[in-house]
Order: sequence, then C-alpha cells, then structure tokens
Amino acid sequence: MRSLWLQVAAVTAINLKSISQRRWLSLSTVIAIALVVIVLLAFLAMANGFQRTIAGSGADDIAIVLRAGSQAEINSTVSRDQVRLIEDGPGIARGSDGKPLISPELYLVVDGIKRTTKTKANLPLRGIGEQGSELRKDVRITAGRMFNRGSNEVVVGKALLREFEGLDLGSTVSFGATRWTVVGVFEAGGSVFESEIWADLSVVQSLFNRNNIVQIVRARLTGPAALNELKSYSDNDPRLKLDVKSEASYFAEQASQTSDLIQKLGWPLAIAMALGAVAGALNTMYSSVAARATEIATLRAIGFGGFPAFVGTLAESLLLAAIGGLLGAAATYLIFDGVTASTLGGNFTQVVFDFKLSPWLIAEGVMLALIVGLIGGLFPALRAARLPIVEGLYAN
Repeated sequence: MRSLWLQVAAVTAINLKSISQRRWLSLSTVIAIALVVIVLLAFLAMANGFQRTIAGSGADDIAIVLRAGSQAEINSTVSRDQVRLIEDGPGIARGSDGKPLISPELYLVVDGIKRTTKTKANLPLRGIGEQGSELRKDVRITAGRMFNRGSNEVVVGKALLREFEGLDLGSTVSFGATRWTVVGVFEAGGSVFESEIWADLSVVQSLFNRNNIVQIVRARLTGPAALNELKSYSDNDPRLKLDVKSEASYFAEQASQTSDLIQKLGWPLAIAMALGAVAGALNTMYSSVAARATEIATLRAIGFGGFPAFVGTLAESLLLAAIGGLLGAAATYLIFDGVTASTLGGNFTQVVFDFKLSPWLIAEGVMLALIVGLIGGLFPALRAARLPIVEGLYAN
C-alpha cells in the first residue's frame, strides 16, 4: 500500500510539473473556468445584495396591515375608517402623548431618470404619516431637513440619489401635475427605504385624488408577540378582514421573489458556460495524456500501475480548475463587490442595492469550478490508466 501511494505522489508531481509544457492550452482552460465562475458569482452577488437590502429592512415589532390577498402594497387599499379601527386595535404601542404609533401610507409610482443610461424608470413616492420616519430603523437626515407638513416638499433616500438624476438637494421635480422641492436627503441603514421619496401623506392624498384611502398601515407593536393579537382582532372584525404580518416577514417575502428570479437566470447561464468549459478541460487533458503517452507507458513498463496515472491526470485537471475558480472569484470580488445597481422590486419600482459577495458564495463558485475540473479530467484520467504500454511507447 505504501508503495502505491509513493507511486501516486511521484506521478502526480511529474504531471503537475509538466503543465508549463502545455501552458497555452492549460491557460485557456483556466480562463474558461474563471469566466464561468465570474458569471455565476456576479448573479449570486446581485441576488444576495438585493435580498440583504430588502430583507434587512424589516423589524419584528412593526406590523404591516394590507388589504386581504395583496402581495404588495401597490395593489392594496385600506380605507380611512379601517385606519381608525386599527388605531384602537390590541397590541398597538402608544407614545408618551397616548397616541397610537402608526403611520398610514400611500405608495405611488412616479418617473425618474437613471444617471447612467438616461432612461426612464419607476420610482416610489411614499406619502407617510406623522410617525412614518420614527417607525423605521436608523433613519436620519444627512443633508437638508425633513419636509414640512402640508407643503409640496420631499426628502429623497441616499441610495436613490446615487442612481437617479434631478433629485439633488434644492432641486425642483415634477410628479404628476405638481412641482415638488427636494429639501432633504435621508439614510436608513442601507435598507430598501433609501430607494424611496417621502412626502407628507395628506398632500400626496390631495394632489393625487386619494383623499379617503391609503395602501398600507405601519404600526409599532408592544412586542413581537402582540402580532397575533392584532391578527385575531382583524380576522374577527367584519369591518377589517385585512392581512396583518410583521414587517420582517413582509420584506422577506418581497426579497425572495426577486432574488429567486435573479438566481434562476444566473444558474442556467453559468451551467451552459460550464458545459463549454468542460469541453475545454476535456480537450486540455486528452492533449496532456497524448503528450505524455510515452512517459506513461515507460512508467507502466518499469512497474507503475494504472491507478497512479489516473490520479495524476485527475489531479492536474483539478488543479487547473481550482486556479480558474479562485481567479474567477477574485475577479468577481474586485469588479462587482460593492457595485451599486437598481432593479424592479415587488412594487414594480426601482430598488437600489449593492452587489454583495460572501464567503459562502465564493465557496459555491469554486465548487462549481472543481466539478468542471472533475468531469473534464475523469475520462482523460481513465484513458491514461488504461493506455496500453506498446501503444504508448510508439505514440511518438
């Protein structure tokens, strides 16, 4: 047994040292595998960044109230009377003044212009109640001030400002038939709220003819456990019959829909490219076996078995794949990690997010590269193990 492993080590060392003799063929395989990994990791980093932006926006002690059956607030409707009933619901926290901590909100789609492509895109204009900003985590004004109630003023999320033009502090923008003044820029801990434009609820309702309705009610609970109390209250009152869920659950659902779609686009493309990389790896390793046919036959003639030739050839293929995988992961990190982009979210408006590459995603990319190397090296390795001595000695 010890002799066998010494043979494996010796043949493997010979194979790896001979890679330089086939440098261009080996390099093409490494590059092909690296490109596969770059494509896959770029899509995964995009999905991961989007999911972190959306799912990280929610809190367990904030309740979201929507029309029954609504998957997103853009197709929800909640009447003024229902808002009043929610205010009196169980489990709703109250401020020092005794008022319920809720924010009725109206969510509308307006036009924006992307800085990079100069094309139109849907942006979210949200009318928020008096408690709107307090019911969100880590919200603070970074430039200018908060809008005044009853005025045509808006504040813009920091992420939105990076991606879209015409929203700079002090500028005037037109939404519908009304002109608005940008009086502030806010950040919200990198959450999805940074992709929104906020204005006073009553002004938005008036100017867009939505006086008696909102689309969502955001309410602070006395604790996460109070969510079930509020759900039961809504289910048992025929005047309500609304969907009640935690903000964390709501955003997790929103994130999964789009991130799943991104991954469903990325994996098939990466697999299709991987098949091409497998073909390249097969070509490289068959060429390697052909170039070393005399060497392999000579080793067999002096007592080496077929198994060391098999392992040595497979190890060469796996090494090339590992180099390609690590090179692709490094390139993806340098090119894409932290890059800002925007895509449609669950409300059919743009969500600005950063590509985020995690160690687990890098491991997935390298694993795919090793699978390509394993498949691409398996059959040539079998060829090396079964190469007849006479055929090898007279190959050249």
